[in-house]
Amino acid sequence: MMRCVIATLLGVTLGLAASAQTYPDRPVKLIAPGSPGGNIDLTARIIGPALAAELGQPFVIENHGGAGGKIGAAVALRASPDGYTLMVASNSTMSVGPNVMKPWPVDPLDGRTPIINIQETPFVLLVKENGRYRSVDDLLQDARSRPARVSQSNAGNGSSNHLVSELFQRQTGSRFMVVPYKGAGPARSSVMSGETDSFFDQASTVMGQVKAGRIRILAVTSPTRWKALADVPTFAELGVKDFTVMNFTGLAGPKGLPRPIVDRLNTAVNKILAEPAIQAQLASIGVMAVGGTPEQFDATIRADFSRWANLTKLSPIQAE
Repeated sequence: MMRCVIATLLGVTLGLAASAQTYPDRPVKLIAPGSPGGNIDLTARIIGPALAAELGQPFVIENHGGAGGKIGAAVALRASPDGYTLMVASNSTMSVGPNVMKPWPVDPLDGRTPIINIQETPFVLLVKENGRYRSVDDLLQDARSRPARVSQSNAGNGSSNHLVSELFQRQTGSRFMVVPYKGAGPARSSVMSGETDSFFDQASTVMGQVKAGRIRILAVTSPTRWKALADVPTFAELGVKDFTVMNFTGLAGPKGLPRPIVDRLNTAVNKILAEPAIQAQLASIGVMAVGGTPEQFDATIRADFSRWANLTKLSPIQAE
């Protein structure tokens, strides 16, 4: 009996190893749970063609926007765990969404297979370039003197920048008038037009407006100064404690994705991220290549999930 069990296990192991050696042998769907032009989409369009060149099969990008990434997550994470449907996974679908949009399509911690953390970018606090706020201290002094009168836009109730805004208010003892918009684009535009006073956005989506002189960045949420914004201080430098928040974007698959396939994809992406041309493409959109093991990516996801779970217990937030 024991011999039969051992033989069966050996057969399964050899079968998985063989499938990984030939994987992929047909096109792979790369689900991007967001609209074209956003951080997730831009990352997919850098990594997808590189993976196709490395592994010899097309990686077909499919945008599934809406519901803060929930729609795309459902498509990707409920797919067959054979490696032919993968997801460009970010805070929105790995840690923020599961805390504010319930029920989530899968178990948020055990219903997915992390593969690799591709890139990270900080959040940045934006104000109008020629407006009255020239520093974080200017903004906070006004917000504290006029509680709930100074405005802070977000991309919708329950969005990642909404949670970052709530965390900022809690860490600084301030209270802003929170103004939700339908997406980061309109929220950002509201600051540029002067309709709202401030907005937390991802560094990767604002570089063009910064260079054009339309918005001013007061500080970044990275642990150290961000290379693409070397003149901008971190919140830690300015005395805002426990406010280091990074937006990650990686690769994940459905629960049960075989480890040999995970390892093949992980090795391929790590190799791609070591290429100067890919690093330059990522840097051009204001992000930093990360890489690493599936376990490291899993730890990043779990830590971020825990952060927002704790915040939403203190400040109940429901997505729109």
